[in-house]
Amino acid sequence: MKFTVSGSGETAIVLSAGLGGAAAFWAPQRAALEEHFRVVAFDHRGTGANAGPLPDDYSIAHMADDVIEVLDAAGIARAHLLGHALGGLVGLELARRHPTRLDRLVAVNAWAKVDRHSERCFDIRIGILNAQGPAAYVAAQPLFLHTAPFLSANHDRITAEIAHGTAHFQGAETLLKRIGALRAFDARPDLARITAPVLVAASRDDLLVPWTASQVLADALPNAEFWLTPEGGHAFTVEQPERFNPVLLNFLLRTGGDR
Repeated sequence: MKFTVSGSGETAIVLSAGLGGAAAFWAPQRAALEEHFRVVAFDHRGTGANAGPLPDDYSIAHMADDVIEVLDAAGIARAHLLGHALGGLVGLELARRHPTRLDRLVAVNAWAKVDRHSERCFDIRIGILNAQGPAAYVAAQPLFLHTAPFLSANHDRITAEIAHGTAHFQGAETLLKRIGALRAFDARPDLARITAPVLVAASRDDLLVPWTASQVLADALPNAEFWLTPEGGHAFTVEQPERFNPVLLNFLLRTGGDR
């Protein structure tokens, strides 16, 4: 697995992206994190710099094992993890399968079991992919990620991102396996024994993941807190880093059981 390490802090934090898999998703948080932590970033297996075929039984457990592989290669025994949507599920899997390797978890727009509304959204996206191909799928993706005002104000940027995403599309087979992995994931039986401190963050106007699904997750974790922003969509970390980053750092820089 290819990865990068930046920053000079004693404590490490792993960045785990969502369905797109790209480490670049966390660009709005990188500078703030690098002031305090060793930041470990990587494209998920099957995407970007780590493109390649995935096994037929690909699962969130495989993705958590990839995090362990990266930590071992970087010589890091224990780290925080910041995960978005699918990336948050990877953090939950890490917490229940490798608890000694995880310090604090920040799960953004994550869930314990995929919500039926999110399932409908994935069905629509898969339908676009199957009927119209990757270019149409990538062109529709910002509608699920961003708010309309952001899309309007950043029209040229979004157009460039669509062109880049189409040129570097992870492949239909890979994408479908990754969607299958998140759909099969169910952490509900194990949430009560996850003792790591967890910040569950969500946006009230997220089109893809109902904020209530994140709240249910937070309520079921014994050492979690829930933070809800009123707007910013599924990618509120991109739209409003000035609101999210201070909350993120406040949570990560606490010591012991401080809340």
